[in-house]
Amino acid sequence: MVTPQPDAQSPAPGLLAQLWREQSLWSRTADRMKRRIEAARRTALVLVVVVAALATAGATLAGTVPGLARALAAVAAAGSAFLPVLRPAWSGARLREWTRARSVSEALKSEVYLWLAKAGPYRDDPAGARLRETTDRVCADGADLLVRRQGIEPADRPLPAVSDPSSYFAVRVRSQVDGYYRPKADALAETLRRFRIAEIAVGAAGAVVGGTAALLGASIAAWVAVLATVGTALATHVAAARYEFQLIEFLRTAQRLNQLAVAASSADPGHMADLAVEAEEVISVENQGWMAKLAEEPPGQKAPAPPDAGPLGE
Repeated sequence: MVTPQPDAQSPAPGLLAQLWREQSLWSRTADRMKRRIEAARRTALVLVVVVAALATAGATLAGTVPGLARALAAVAAAGSAFLPVLRPAWSGARLREWTRARSVSEALKSEVYLWLAKAGPYRDDPAGARLRETTDRVCADGADLLVRRQGIEPADRPLPAVSDPSSYFAVRVRSQVDGYYRPKADALAETLRRFRIAEIAVGAAGAVVGGTAALLGASIAAWVAVLATVGTALATHVAAARYEFQLIEFLRTAQRLNQLAVAASSADPGHMADLAVEAEEVISVENQGWMAKLAEEPPGQKAPAPPDAGPLGE
């Protein structure tokens, strides 16, 4: 499909090109912020596991290899001390900044699509005056986040190939359903499956270690606590990332957009324009829902205290 060319009264290529560029900048900014948050969470998850293992190993070896035990305990203590330093990278403040950047990006995208489709408030806005007024407010809401855009370049891409409500559903809705919500839902389902398998494996390992220690009186009993800590860390990571919530929201939104697309296929142009507005509202509600959920302060991830095995060297 060829990108529609604006007429002489259209705000493009000036305003539309500027808004599409701004949308790309905000989208890429939000992507970078999200990557940093996810990297910090993964680092914290690994650090919790490593600290628990090193602390337990140090306590276990205290009576036989005191020098190594002290070294392991020191590394565990350093890792435990680093967790509070790492936490601000995924704190509520960082999450709120990320979701606000994403909100600006999605709002700009929504307004551009509605204007191109000549739907909602833009049915009689050929010069784009209303579009400019609305998007100026959107951009002003994110002005304090402009510093986060440093080093970001916009994508080189044409405007969406939308010129009426019919092409809106063919381009915007289909790309959201088939190119975003469904693939994202599939990826989240796979991520959840892997974490569940890991949790089950860790739980089974803990049961085996605990049973072995009970039967043989082995000194490996302390490792049951380590495995329990690992299982808790995995569950905390899944809860903080809100994978299940996002999965449900993506599936629900894809289903609703499909319903609107079916209704639009037999609607007259006026009703189709109304359905386009409703589709944008569905996308907006979904975005606001998961962004509000993700902006909540996540559960803490704390390193476990070393087992009480007596002073090192005894």
